[in-house]
Amino acid sequence: MHSSHVSRRSFLACTGAAAVLSAASWSRVHGAGNKLRVASVGTGGKGTSDLNGVAASPEVQVVGLCDIDPSEKHLGWAAKKFTDAKTYADWRRLIDDEKNFDALIVSTPDHMHAPVALPAMQLRKHIFCQKPLTHTVHEARQMRKAAAKYNLVTQMGNQVQSSENYRTAVKLVHDGAIGKVKAVHSWQAGGVRWRLVDDRPAGSDPIPAGLNWDNWLGVAKERPFKEKLYHSFNWRAWQDFSNGQLGDFGCHILDPVFLALKLTAPSTILAKAAPMNNETWSKWSTVDYTFPGTELTAGSIPVTWYDGEGQLPPAEVTALVGSMKLPGSGSILIGEKGNLLIPHGSAMPKLLPEEKFASYKIDPQPKGDHYVAWADACRGIGKTVSNFDYAGNLTESVLLGTIAIRRPGETLTWDAEKLTFANNAAATTLVTKPYRKGWEPAWV
Repeated sequence: MHSSHVSRRSFLACTGAAAVLSAASWSRVHGAGNKLRVASVGTGGKGTSDLNGVAASPEVQVVGLCDIDPSEKHLGWAAKKFTDAKTYADWRRLIDDEKNFDALIVSTPDHMHAPVALPAMQLRKHIFCQKPLTHTVHEARQMRKAAAKYNLVTQMGNQVQSSENYRTAVKLVHDGAIGKVKAVHSWQAGGVRWRLVDDRPAGSDPIPAGLNWDNWLGVAKERPFKEKLYHSFNWRAWQDFSNGQLGDFGCHILDPVFLALKLTAPSTILAKAAPMNNETWSKWSTVDYTFPGTELTAGSIPVTWYDGEGQLPPAEVTALVGSMKLPGSGSILIGEKGNLLIPHGSAMPKLLPEEKFASYKIDPQPKGDHYVAWADACRGIGKTVSNFDYAGNLTESVLLGTIAIRRPGETLTWDAEKLTFANNAAATTLVTKPYRKGWEPAWV
């Protein structure tokens, strides 16, 4: 099924009775006892916890399972657990069965997020999609537009957003604990274990039995299969399939920063990065963003990102934690009244300096269930926080940083309305990308 076929059926779905009911009318028409019929594309890797997380809702019925790999760690385990679900090796066949499901989980490698999600959204299917939301800035804008146009319930898989520590950190800033924020430093200083080589090797390896390599490549240009380098984990190293360390962690670590400060789109971006080729991502980078000010900031706000093994903020910033051990990843928000450390993970945020805030009573916020909240919202119960309007904006900003990494040393001035860099035509070409012939997405 080529994209033109999806487009024709999308048009019919948008104009006729095939359209799925909006969440607001779900209970009224289906009744509170009707289960949400959920399908999943990508059941291995992160898709395992995504599918299990959504299926934990007693109001969910898993009806469709798709993966290009039939082995036990991918489609195999899911087919054994959800025995009533129909299985697919090709996500396009799952979309063909549009009447069989109401909502879709997309847990593929980054480059296939938008190509899989958009045709389902055009058929008015609610979407849970892994982070980063898309592979390009243009795709992120398309996902935002589609969610709004078809009135869909959406959620990006930056599930740490629903944790006690991230929710508490956001509330501390909103409560004015550190005053207006003057600067932010965020980092991921771990190694990139998924980077096994520095460039594409010659030759090819035998494709494992049953694995559909052509479907795994999807919209990406053809390349030979190489064992361990791409499927099923190490695709994160490659520009054709991912957005490197910033793309992998930015939508997690920068999320409480965006929520706390109510950030929109950056005005400028400037990166430093290790030398890189056209295949793999850089081993380290520093990205300086400048965002327009909000009511929670002291004027325009600089946000600096650091990634790569041992890459941390400068000594004057790390010294703010005092005698504490700096976490391997997280953020420090520098405010007019004090500072806030937000570790990435399960550790609670810390107000700094500790002696100044020794008597400050922190009100821990209860954790939520990122997955069940989406399933509930699809049925008209509650709302999602990481909906595509918010998550699309966060993803756009993260991916603007990856564009800057490809243009190191160049200050890029961003025009969010026009989706262009006002001062850099070469960088603007990286807002989108070419797609393999026959796999081109149908845009909204």
